[in-house]
Amino acid sequence: MIDRSDPDFWPDLFATVLEASGQTAYMVLVSLLLTVVLGLAIGVLLVETERGGLLARPLRSRALGRVVNRTLQLIVNIGRSVPFIILMILLIPVTRTIVGTGFGPTAAIVPLTVAGIPFYARLVEIAIREVPAGVVEAAESLGAGRWTILTKVLIAESLPALTLGLSTTVVSLITYSAMVGTVGGGGLGDVAYRYGYQRYSVEYMLVVVVILVVVVQILQSLGNRLAGALSHR
Repeated sequence: MIDRSDPDFWPDLFATVLEASGQTAYMVLVSLLLTVVLGLAIGVLLVETERGGLLARPLRSRALGRVVNRTLQLIVNIGRSVPFIILMILLIPVTRTIVGTGFGPTAAIVPLTVAGIPFYARLVEIAIREVPAGVVEAAESLGAGRWTILTKVLIAESLPALTLGLSTTVVSLITYSAMVGTVGGGGLGDVAYRYGYQRYSVEYMLVVVVILVVVVQILQSLGNRLAGALSHR
């Protein structure tokens, strides 16, 4: 149990929370970068490898397009179906192989990324599907190539929805990062568990909760405003 009468209690609390905040920011930002790159690619493929999609047409056979699409659908569905705490434990051997350890902020990036990719990919798929077919047809009639249509039509037109999806994904990753702390992943979740729960310190728990709530509110608000700004262009 922590001695609250210790004059170093509050300085130690803020120093510990500050270090943990840096760890959380590190694991979330790196996993977010990987999630956006891979999730965006998979989300686009989910739509455009379907029958009649831009990327299904150049494939040698419709069967190949269906195989690619169904494989991606299966991967995304499995990734979204497994509870994060279970996924995190299952990935410990993989994490050790990739980063050399199963614990710590760097190790936490692996399960965060694996959980984030299918989540964001599904949001990207939804955003791409909302683009009117007439816009794509107009671009094709003007002679635009597949890459131009993908980047300057589909992705550009779905930017507001993609931005909202990104803010939702960030919030989910922050939530997941708190779970990682319970199994030695570091970050704010680790502080809440080790100091708040195991050492019966309500102060540590409340400070962590306040930080997480404030950060989530700020990020969600920024995402909403950015999406609104993009939709007016």
